Amino acid sequence: MTMTTTESVIAFNRPHMTGEEAGLIAAALAERSLEGDGRYTGRATELLTKMVGASSALLTTSCSHALDMSALLLDLEPGDEVVMPSFTFPSTANAYALRGAVPVFVDVRPDTLNMDELQIEAAITPRTKAIVVVHYGGVACEMDTVMAIADRHGLPVIEDNSHGLGASYRGRPLGSIGVMATQSFHATKNAHCGEGGALLFNDAGYLKRAEIIREKGTNRRQFFRGEIDKYQWMDLGSSFLPSDVLAACLVAQLENFAAIQARRLQVWDVYQEQLAGWARENGVVQPTVPAECAHPAHLYYLLLPDLERRTALMAHLAGRGVKTAFHYLPLHSAPAGRRYGRTVEGGCPLTERVADQLLRLPVYTDLSDHDVERVLDGVTSFRV
Repeated sequence: MTMTTTESVIAFNRPHMTGEEAGLIAAALAERSLEGDGRYTGRATELLTKMVGASSALLTTSCSHALDMSALLLDLEPGDEVVMPSFTFPSTANAYALRGAVPVFVDVRPDTLNMDELQIEAAITPRTKAIVVVHYGGVACEMDTVMAIADRHGLPVIEDNSHGLGASYRGRPLGSIGVMATQSFHATKNAHCGEGGALLFNDAGYLKRAEIIREKGTNRRQFFRGEIDKYQWMDLGSSFLPSDVLAACLVAQLENFAAIQARRLQVWDVYQEQLAGWARENGVVQPTVPAECAHPAHLYYLLLPDLERRTALMAHLAGRGVKTAFHYLPLHSAPAGRRYGRTVEGGCPLTERVADQLLRLPVYTDLSDHDVERVLDGVTSFRV
């Protein structure tokens, strides 16, 4: 049945607020703790580092900026290459292309939609400087294989963990495996501060220079710690520090992360269980989570047989007041991807197919049981 006039539209995403954000933000304002690296930045950083199990972390204004910092730390030169999936957000490629490096696009696995680890080695050349993995939906890449390949070729691995806070691979938190990891705290993420991110380190050798890059290329942070008597321009860098007011908001989210996750996981599990029969009957593919992976319920998707039926289901749900979304458009075939990157031999046919098939359902902490039932009713009333 179609949406009634008394029912509200179910948003695709609604940023969850714990109720503690306003008080912490007010305290930061009262303390004039406004610029970066204040008390709340320190508190959020401590919570994040403990949660991920990284050796250290630096909050940034976005995950995109965290990726930019990782590219600077790799000392990339024009013509260097960085292996990454085509099925990801443009920021993953932008960071390295901005340094003159060539993103080398690899196809996805058909089950997890992560970069196919069996294709990575064929993408490596003498110009390769790093491997960037993206844990799609917070389901881990096959990191044992990825790390073994990286070790054989002497390459660092960077985890784009924008989806994966709270997830793990063989018991290890995502973000704690590569030499560096990036995190997103955008409003669409499980924990957020509206706009924000972090760069995490599992190799302490990167931290000192990262502090300089993050502070406009200066050793200002050392100056404020009393380690030097003046600070000066030391390296390339930019202003990557978030305001302490945003960090105060993030503290509320991280301190309540377990409760945020509990509801998201509950919604995800209901979708997975209640849609299983309909999916089998209609040739629709549900998410796959390998046994060695614990996921964070960042997103829930369905793979329809083709673009036409994906479009039809989106329209069907919209008519019932349920907002949905799709992503990503493949990077390798995008105008900038063709200009700045290259694709492994054989192309990325699975990425192209998945981009036409994938439909995301609403998953967020404030989704009510009634809303979930409406989503389920809307999906199961559609015949592929």
